[in-house]
Amino acid sequence: MATPRLRFAPSPTGYLHIGGARTALFNWLWARRTGGRFILRIEDTDQGRSTQAAEAAILEGLRWLGLDWDEGPEVGGPHGPYFQMQRLDLYREHAERLRKAGKAYACYCSREELDAQRRKAEAEKRQFRYPGTCRDKPHDPSKPHVMRFRMPETGATTFQDLVKGAITTPHDTLQDEVILRGDGVPLYNFGALVDDVTMGITLVARGDDHVNNTARQILMYQALGVEPPTFAHLPMILGADKTRLSKRHGATSVTAYRDMGYLPGAVVNYLARLGWSHGDQEIFTLEELVKDFDFADVGATAGVFNPDKMLWVNHEWMRALPEEELARRALPHLRAAGLDAADDGKLRLLARVARERARSFGEIAQQFRYFYAPVELDPKARAKFLTPESRPLLQAVRDGLAAMAAPAAEGLERLFQGVAEARALGVGKVAQPVRVALTGGTASPGIYDVVLILGKEESLRRLDAALRLLA
Repeated sequence: MATPRLRFAPSPTGYLHIGGARTALFNWLWARRTGGRFILRIEDTDQGRSTQAAEAAILEGLRWLGLDWDEGPEVGGPHGPYFQMQRLDLYREHAERLRKAGKAYACYCSREELDAQRRKAEAEKRQFRYPGTCRDKPHDPSKPHVMRFRMPETGATTFQDLVKGAITTPHDTLQDEVILRGDGVPLYNFGALVDDVTMGITLVARGDDHVNNTARQILMYQALGVEPPTFAHLPMILGADKTRLSKRHGATSVTAYRDMGYLPGAVVNYLARLGWSHGDQEIFTLEELVKDFDFADVGATAGVFNPDKMLWVNHEWMRALPEEELARRALPHLRAAGLDAADDGKLRLLARVARERARSFGEIAQQFRYFYAPVELDPKARAKFLTPESRPLLQAVRDGLAAMAAPAAEGLERLFQGVAEARALGVGKVAQPVRVALTGGTASPGIYDVVLILGKEESLRRLDAALRLLA
């Protein structure tokens, strides 16, 4: 049995989209499960829109997700990828093979002539179909021309899609389409096909927006005398309103999720489950995905992107990290938020309490910035809890904390309970004014954890500042 060979072939006209990342992931998982090869190819023939920045963003996104590829154009080079614009001779060679076999021909029709024919078809309320004007004209390479593939006019092409089942396309719905422009640059159907032929691709898994291209490509495979690969067309990803996923539904770039503080394993986990099922299991390690993934379990209907579910998955992954690892990964996000954090005991204490409360590293920086930045008192919290009546409570806690040599959770608990019992109050009545003084708001981890993370000296400074407000 031949070694499975799969590919991901993005166009470098933008960032790595969530949908593209899922396509890459499914190809990668199947290659890894079957002992196959995963090939990366950059389809950069749209030179007007392709950019090096987009190319770099795609590679960056794939590497961050851990989706490595197996070969490149250089000898023995695993880093690739292949670029279509470096392979133009291949497309010309295959187009010429088709022409000599009578399967393709040079078309000399000008753009103006074709535009006029399209306008006429539009006026007559019919779909334009190239009429085969140049099908039987003698070949004259000296004249400007494009190359067209000669489509059969009768019959139909049927293929068995791994996701969608049998799909049939009548040939009378097709036209002799352009495969090679006058400058030698291939159009999508032909360029992708020649690449897949020469790279020995055995399974083409791509978005279902390419379903209509498949019959055309199968006919080209047959014209070249090559067995077509297996096809799997993956349903698109929709937003909550059931329209195609776009920026209005939230971030759609893989690197945006990296920058927001998601774990790459969590993003891979969520994307794998977006259209693929394996019982009721939701959380998968990469090793489990490789073991369990199968195109037979990919659904034929579109998946709906749920940002809250993605956050939940990320939270589950964060909770599974050791505290030291959680702290290490949180550090760059705290610094990116302008906070003077360091990889120290304070950060590890913060990681311990953040594990249950924050769903991303970005949320750690947002929720807990008061541990590293001056207190910004919420006006409503200040008005409600920093009152003349709360001043004695703040003073008692402040004095008790100052008397401690090395604050610990047990000692802090005794301190707060003692202050509360002396005034016949619940501990919460003491904790809440202290919480506002230390954090600026009414929501935080447990008050003992807050004091321990801030440390004795910083806690005393903040309590003193609150007391001055009430003087």
